[in-house]
Amino acid sequence: MSVSSLARASGVSQSHLSQVLAGQREPSIAVLVAITNVLGADLSVRLYPTTGPTVRDGTQARIVEELLRIAAPSWRRSVEVPVFRPARGFIDVVFDEPTQAVAVATEVQSRIDRLEQQIRWAQDKARSLPSSDLWRFFDQDRSISRLLVLRSTAATREIARRFHATLAAAYPAKAADVHAALTSVGTPWPGPGILWVDLRGDRVRVLDRPPRGVALGR
Repeated sequence: MSVSSLARASGVSQSHLSQVLAGQREPSIAVLVAITNVLGADLSVRLYPTTGPTVRDGTQARIVEELLRIAAPSWRRSVEVPVFRPARGFIDVVFDEPTQAVAVATEVQSRIDRLEQQIRWAQDKARSLPSSDLWRFFDQDRSISRLLVLRSTAATREIARRFHATLAAAYPAKAADVHAALTSVGTPWPGPGILWVDLRGDRVRVLDRPPRGVALGR
């Protein structure tokens, strides 16, 4: 959608909207709501206290820590990788395997509120990886793959059962193959896939197969 079309549909002046999109002005909540309504997106605001732990999402941080720990030494690791175009955001973890010339854009999720948005956003950020500063340090071209890491909960398992075909089309690799490729030296990366994580208290375990009752990735 062009800026002019978005401005007309949202009722925000084109000059103001252009400045907002260029990062030259801070939009109000009302402007953000108007834009998101036109784009069919969700707008959320998080409020954090000024005291307490500096880690905002302890669950995600523990899962990322375990992923980094179990990854084979042949994988180079980068966390919170900013991308700029065509999508702007951060990739939770990028695993890079020089001998296979593959970079894996990894998203870690404890919950999925909108499945289609999650899939689309992960794809957009993966396609945007060449716009990151990290990309210029690669000594050759990389194929870009995706990894979705899901915390195993009743809600995420139910989504995997209800939307098996959708998730299988987006992440077709078997979980066992993904786990083996991530944790073993020399095992070929099988393509986009999903890994499940069992998190109980302080114990984090990345599963080498889908949880019981989930056929996705078997």
